[in-house]
Amino acid sequence: MSTFDTLLIANRGEIACRIIRTARDRGLRTVAVYSDADANALHVSMADEAHHIGPAPAADSYLNIDAILAAAKASGAMAIHPGYGFLSENANFARAVAEAGLIFVGPSPEAIEIMGDKAIAKAHMLRAGLPCVPGYQGDDQADATLLARARDIGVPLMVKAAAGGGGKGMRLVTDLDNLPEALTLARAEASAAFGKDTLIFERAVQNARHIEIQVFADHDGQTIALGERDCSVQRRHQKVIEEAPAPGMTPSLRKRMEKAAIAAAQSVGYIGAGTVEFLLDGNGEDFYFLEMNTRLQVEHPVTEMVTGLDLVALQFAVAQGTPLPVSQEDVTLTGHAIEVRLYAEDPANGFLPSIGKIHNFETDNIVRMDTGVRSGDQVSPHYDPMLAKLIAYGDTRDEALRNLTQALDNTAVLGVTTNISFLRDLLDHAEVQNGTATTSFLDDTYPKGPPQTALTPQTIALAAALFLRSESAAAQAQSLLSDTTLAGFSSDGGLPIPLDLSLDEDLYKLAASGVGTDHITVSGDSWTHTISNNLRVDSLRTTAHHVPDGTGGLYLQTAGHHLHVTRSQPWATTDAASTDALTAPMPGLLVALNVAAGDTVKKGDTLAVLEAMKMQHQLTAATDGVVAALHVAAGQQLSKGALILTMEDPT
Repeated sequence: MSTFDTLLIANRGEIACRIIRTARDRGLRTVAVYSDADANALHVSMADEAHHIGPAPAADSYLNIDAILAAAKASGAMAIHPGYGFLSENANFARAVAEAGLIFVGPSPEAIEIMGDKAIAKAHMLRAGLPCVPGYQGDDQADATLLARARDIGVPLMVKAAAGGGGKGMRLVTDLDNLPEALTLARAEASAAFGKDTLIFERAVQNARHIEIQVFADHDGQTIALGERDCSVQRRHQKVIEEAPAPGMTPSLRKRMEKAAIAAAQSVGYIGAGTVEFLLDGNGEDFYFLEMNTRLQVEHPVTEMVTGLDLVALQFAVAQGTPLPVSQEDVTLTGHAIEVRLYAEDPANGFLPSIGKIHNFETDNIVRMDTGVRSGDQVSPHYDPMLAKLIAYGDTRDEALRNLTQALDNTAVLGVTTNISFLRDLLDHAEVQNGTATTSFLDDTYPKGPPQTALTPQTIALAAALFLRSESAAAQAQSLLSDTTLAGFSSDGGLPIPLDLSLDEDLYKLAASGVGTDHITVSGDSWTHTISNNLRVDSLRTTAHHVPDGTGGLYLQTAGHHLHVTRSQPWATTDAASTDALTAPMPGLLVALNVAAGDTVKKGDTLAVLEAMKMQHQLTAATDGVVAALHVAAGQQLSKGALILTMEDPT
């Protein structure tokens, strides 16, 4: 061990920015790495120095060990922090860093090899005497073997990537007939995200709570626990809400779980920050080892808020051989912290990632926000779509929830669809309010996904009025108003003018009067509403965030909706207009086409698989039919809306 004054962060986004902030506070010089897609990213501008490491795909850049080590050498970096994801749990990377004469800010390669691989870790924990969920973690990965093991274990069955985390490479199987497809998707996702497609099985423990213990260990043999986090609210095995301490946690249960977590870490000679994850049975007493994350967790801020410790600073200290500055007796949990993850995704459309430019991004300063983006940045299809984490603190859990609710109400992201309204809705559910949510909460609450909220006439009228004001202001600023376009913009409002608007992809025929005055009246099908300059719809005040899109349209966030408001254009017709068509819902790599021209398919059959943002998305048939023609081939990179195949009536 030796001290270092220059640190390279082998990551991107909010975690790179988070590490840079603490490094600056500690007087360290920081080096960022970036791909083609991240040349103008926030973490690049924050670092003292930045080095290009390759094309946008992660395999060619953030997973490229040689390129990262070359950047470290060129910059004179003495240490590398891996962040989370990418190479953070790659033992070969940790070993290569050490062999290059650099300090790896993390555990030893040997500990990563044991704990960073779920199969090896589970076998090790069983030998160490920790309670584990029944399953299979063997070396034989043949489909026939896996199917036989699955029959032995039974359903519901959890298929997991042995490497990595973050919900990638995971599938819940409730019918063994669906296992082959689950294996294919989990392997592909795991390989793309972690470079390894080994899988394990676990019997799914339902109605359990996901409780994890933060541990820290130094080179002097001291291992401590920093309390627990409850991460039970999950979607597709990705955490949505995290909090500390866990609601309902008793001192005796905490002590037992911390003792088990410390034993797990000590059994592999663990050094640095790690998290031991458990499933807590519905009886509130029995718990089972899930895995150990050999890195800093996404949700580490809630632990920082209730302990008053900077976990990244502790990582720096331990990496330089300094004993932990706190003992187990010094650790106290004060107050309550809750975190939500803000994603560029569309909950009403299967949580598909949302790609594009962030025209405006703002939030309430009542909470801590960890982010890697800002207004003007692009959301890329190549990486995880998380934009930020909002972390609220309060003396009590109720106060923390109130602060988080206020922050979400005052957070606006314009230009891409986000999960803000979904998160806001979650906070109002009784299970979240009273702290009783389990890992099945989201599936039970939204069995068919979150419902899409219909646009009200008031919201349509507000969108129209704001669009007209924006259009008028832009025209006046450019001195483009002619005698013709002034009709309807007169100071007395003039006669109603026809207005055909597109709100996202829905068309509305409206009429508006009063444009250019303090009150615009908008009429639609059997309704009329008046919008004032102070955002009153009739007599009721509303809240709206809006910004011009730069091409004559408007982005609007209001009443749980994110809308792109434009003047409607005539529909174009194509030769395929008489047939159903499957198009790409987002940019991505077409990794599989499961059908051929002439095949008969049933509603719900998987037609194709699209890889975007490190996840495999199954594209399914909306109706029964016959595949008329394929328009692309597997292996092609598709843009949003690209035509994949056309369908025709089976008769």
